[in-house]
Amino acid sequence: MPNIHDQLALVHHRISKALEDSGRKPDGALLLAVSKTKPAADVRLAFDAGQRDFGENYLQEALDKQQQLKDLAIVWHFIGPIQSNKTRAIAENFDWVHSVDRVKIATRLNDQRPAHLPPLNVCLQVNVDNEPTKSGVLLSELPDLLESLVNLPHICVRGFMAIPAPRDNVEQQRQALLPLAETLQELQASPRIHALHPQLDTLSMGMSGDLEAAIAAGSTMVRVGTDIFGKR
Repeated sequence: MPNIHDQLALVHHRISKALEDSGRKPDGALLLAVSKTKPAADVRLAFDAGQRDFGENYLQEALDKQQQLKDLAIVWHFIGPIQSNKTRAIAENFDWVHSVDRVKIATRLNDQRPAHLPPLNVCLQVNVDNEPTKSGVLLSELPDLLESLVNLPHICVRGFMAIPAPRDNVEQQRQALLPLAETLQELQASPRIHALHPQLDTLSMGMSGDLEAAIAAGSTMVRVGTDIFGKR
């Protein structure tokens, strides 16, 4: 069983080195600890080691952990596929959602977000390799999707998430993610999009196996599970 405190330190070192090697600011990428299939006790250990943001894929498992850990000020991210019948529980219990890829889901999350909570932070999932088995919109579809997500005051579109196909080396991994980073920059520079979504600032990309490449490409949030908690 891994020492979660030590593993977190190693991952933070990797992130810091990748940011330095890329000439980016030391605080340029947030670590999201992916705790799916891991017990609440492991999440508590990571929290005690200073980790605050945790990602979950499976709704019922996540809700159970949230109950067990409600004494902790955790920032909860939902990063799994979203079915329509799950949107209410997600809207009520999470701070971030990384896997929105259609207007219907965004609208349901908005309508079901409790009024006493701040807007739900949303990332739009992008299928950067146009893989038929993966969720997500194509890069070319992002402007139209952003235009469609207006008049939804209870969600805040923060950026994009991607899970690229595996590559053989760091440079190939980086090249696969660069178009998404460039698209974010283009959309941020668009007066129209900036007016609609002024808080567009997040690239959720990079995991245990490719976080260096993702940070080199511009990632602002890396999702790491195995290298913190061990294999599932």
